[in-house]
Amino acid sequence: MKRAIVLTAVTLVCVSSAVFAAPVLTLSSADIDSQHPLTAKQVFNGFGCSGKNISPQLSWSHAPAGTKSFAITAYDPNAPTGSGWWHWTVVNIPANIHAIAAGAGDKSQSKLPPSAVQGRNDFGYAGFGGACPPAGDKPHPYQFTVWALKTDKLPIDRHSSGAMVGFMLHSNVIAKAEITANYGR
Repeated sequence: MKRAIVLTAVTLVCVSSAVFAAPVLTLSSADIDSQHPLTAKQVFNGFGCSGKNISPQLSWSHAPAGTKSFAITAYDPNAPTGSGWWHWTVVNIPANIHAIAAGAGDKSQSKLPPSAVQGRNDFGYAGFGGACPPAGDKPHPYQFTVWALKTDKLPIDRHSSGAMVGFMLHSNVIAKAEITANYGR
């Protein structure tokens, strides 16, 4: 009888955990996915690459409780720099925003919420800089990440480096979700 009571208690704990499990932050895109390489739309125009340099559409859902803002990054950990390559950083996206349009990473910021701030990418300007791995390299993984943050505003401006933005994000993250798409030339 004692064994049946313990088994029932364990079963109740497992069932109640499944019922009350919080949804996980998710990221999706109409333009990119992990099953296909990036297209010419998301490729840089310069440095020997000839793409359209358009940031992808992104949408996210299931933000955890306590989320006060979002951030987005695009990063290539395999760039031959010793520290990767920041293609895009944007912070201070209000918590009530759950999507951005394709092209939101242009220098004008016209498709981003007014409070959003783009940091400086490793091409040297504030905005999206598309994929452009060295010719002949194996395809590089491009990590597009949405970050749910515990603060409504980070002290970032258009001159802030990817490393500074990354530091601030890691100091304030509640959850993050990622899509990794490859590209090589």
